[in-house]
Amino acid sequence: MRNSFISHASTATVVFLLLLLSTTCKAHLSSTFYDQNCPNGLSTIRNAIRTAVSRERRMAASLIRLHFHDCFVQGCDASILLEDGERNAVQNKGSARGYEVIDSAKAQVEKICPGVVSCADILAVAARDASVAVGGPSWSVKLGRRDSTTASSSLAEQELPRFTDGLDSLISRFATKGLSARDMVALSGSHTLGQAQCSSFRDRIYNNASDIDVGFASTRKRRCPATTGKPGDSNLAPLDLVTPNSFDNNYFKNLLRKKGLLQSDQILFSGGSTDSIVSEYSRSPATFKSDFASAMIKMGDIGPLTGSAGQIRRICSAIN
Repeated sequence: MRNSFISHASTATVVFLLLLLSTTCKAHLSSTFYDQNCPNGLSTIRNAIRTAVSRERRMAASLIRLHFHDCFVQGCDASILLEDGERNAVQNKGSARGYEVIDSAKAQVEKICPGVVSCADILAVAARDASVAVGGPSWSVKLGRRDSTTASSSLAEQELPRFTDGLDSLISRFATKGLSARDMVALSGSHTLGQAQCSSFRDRIYNNASDIDVGFASTRKRRCPATTGKPGDSNLAPLDLVTPNSFDNNYFKNLLRKKGLLQSDQILFSGGSTDSIVSEYSRSPATFKSDFASAMIKMGDIGPLTGSAGQIRRICSAIN
């Protein structure tokens, strides 16, 4: 009886300590995390991002996407930045970009606060600053993440959305990360920025489906050959034909007109459960921007490493 009591007491103690540890780890994420030990860190990152986006407006989309692709695999831990890992996944290889911008921001921060600011936090802040740089919303970034020491291309291929995904698949992928269908539609709105390669929308513009505007498909065919391996196979087209370098709600207006470039874009307005959200965002840019900011904050909470987990990498592409 006595041994049984001790066993139950020990179990209760372990459970309590685990709950306390979990609460403590979550408490480590705070917008003021670097106020004391690196007070100029965030402004240094902001200046680096502003410079990069002023040189190339498309970089804003790339940096937002980089943070998204990081968080969806192992959590927001900068694992996507490690060489010979997630970078080689089908969804990243040849399309994920902006690594050099993060490297530059990290190098500048290291000069003023060596070994303090994580690459994972720089990715999160860079996404927010990139949004602001092209007229998008701002939000308070919670900080205190640490960097992963592992990365997996196979895990990335399993977990990252694909441009061929159907609506149910997309909703399911986001749900497993704690994100709702509304979050998913709002985050998809980042496609108001950036460009996509011909290989990712070829099937959509050549399949003569009923969910694509004929004139839109014809325009896209001019720079995208019907078969792979032809000149122009890697040509780019803007995800938002109207204002590809400005953060606005034209992406959703395009979907209403059957002018979504990727199949995974148009599927959001195809007679399914997300049609009403797309319609709402097409009418109210303020609602879209507010929901986008909220969804980015939620996404930034996916599986962060805190406390003594992981490390603070001095070079984002390599483990210390």
